[in-house]
Amino acid sequence: MIFLSLSCVTRTGYMLMGFQVKVKGKVASLTEAPILVAAPHSSFFDAIVCALTGMPSIVSREENLKTPVFGTILSSLQPVAVSRQDPDSRKNTVAEITRRASSKGQWPQVLIFPEGTCTNRSCLITFKQGAFVPRVPVQPVLLRYPNRLVSRTFFCYYKELCVMTLCQLFTRVEVEFLPVHVPTEEEKNDPVLFANRVRQTMANALNVPVTDHTYEDCRLMISAGQLTLPMEAGLVEFTKISKKLNLKWNHVREQLDTFAAIASASKGGRIGIEEFAEYLKLPVSDVLKELFLLFDRNGDGTIDFREYVIGLSVLCNPANTEETIRMAFKLFDMDDDGTITEDEFASIVQSALGLPDLDVSLLFQEIDADETGKLSYEEFKNFALKHPEYASLFTTYLDLQRNQSGMLEGHDIEPPKSKHSPVRSTTSVSETTPLARNKVCPEGCEEDNSSTSDKKDD
Repeated sequence: MIFLSLSCVTRTGYMLMGFQVKVKGKVASLTEAPILVAAPHSSFFDAIVCALTGMPSIVSREENLKTPVFGTILSSLQPVAVSRQDPDSRKNTVAEITRRASSKGQWPQVLIFPEGTCTNRSCLITFKQGAFVPRVPVQPVLLRYPNRLVSRTFFCYYKELCVMTLCQLFTRVEVEFLPVHVPTEEEKNDPVLFANRVRQTMANALNVPVTDHTYEDCRLMISAGQLTLPMEAGLVEFTKISKKLNLKWNHVREQLDTFAAIASASKGGRIGIEEFAEYLKLPVSDVLKELFLLFDRNGDGTIDFREYVIGLSVLCNPANTEETIRMAFKLFDMDDDGTITEDEFASIVQSALGLPDLDVSLLFQEIDADETGKLSYEEFKNFALKHPEYASLFTTYLDLQRNQSGMLEGHDIEPPKSKHSPVRSTTSVSETTPLARNKVCPEGCEEDNSSTSDKKDD
């Protein structure tokens, strides 16, 4: 009786706000489908599904329970609250969903928005596994807003959404209940497969594409907008690359700050060779071009954020070890006094880049944190850890030195002696060390060919 009253109150509220709801299909019973999965999720107005399905329990973030009116109604439905600050919340949420879905009628149906966040409804992003771990039948529920004047960017602008919606005489909503999806034995044993098949069924019915982007990508996208980058710059397919490269979201978020600093001069939110060189405080040279090409996975002459993250993880961070940093410091410290002077620093950098007249004073000053005119190992190490891009330049130079030493030994030729600088190679990097392009992949994994391009045009 209470749920029926809440359902009537909710429907009345939507009607007063001008919503015209059209329902297709039939709602499955609790025994037929203990779980309802609704998509695409674009705003809090999607709660209309609750009123149409008898006010089931709903999985919702804790913040929604504090929303005026809607939060009060949600709280009365015995929701499963998700806290995005609690590291154990996701595990506890899945356990609670499983307990309710397996209660054999002791709990009402559970309504879940498996995307885990709001989108603009142009595609279906990766479904979270919570609705599919219990291994029970689910009923897909589709949401459509066939209105010409309602903004598609619901997920960013709640206040604007309310104003635009209430300014219209009416707002059309279509809710379609698809046939219940009963999982096969294969799907029961693989929640990811189960989720992907349900998502594909819903995408086909909606006539929209699917994408491997997730809630974490939406967070990065919003962060990109706050950093004055195009919002799409934050779309990196986080879940896919994080599994391959063992990345944490907070680390990638910090890398977004660095990327924004480099790309600030670029209107398109991508890094060109000039911005790359300016950030490193180095001129455009053959060595720098080779490094840039390793980041530029599809060879279009720019580096987007996804390429930048992969480049740092695959090329720079593995090379930026304590051993490499110590070896580089010893290479710069020619007189072995435990410090690096500007002359010593300039000599190696000029030799590595093949630019004898290069002015490196600005770069040296940035590393020289205590402004003593000499670099200690700690200063050198701290700078290297904060700027892993230089690691590839260091290792490339060391490889060139080893390669040239091997060639000289093989021909019984003594290297020319110099008081201040090691042998400077005149051979280009591409001639001495073959460098792979567009096949940069972490050790132990295969190149992902699931998409037609390494860069996304989302």
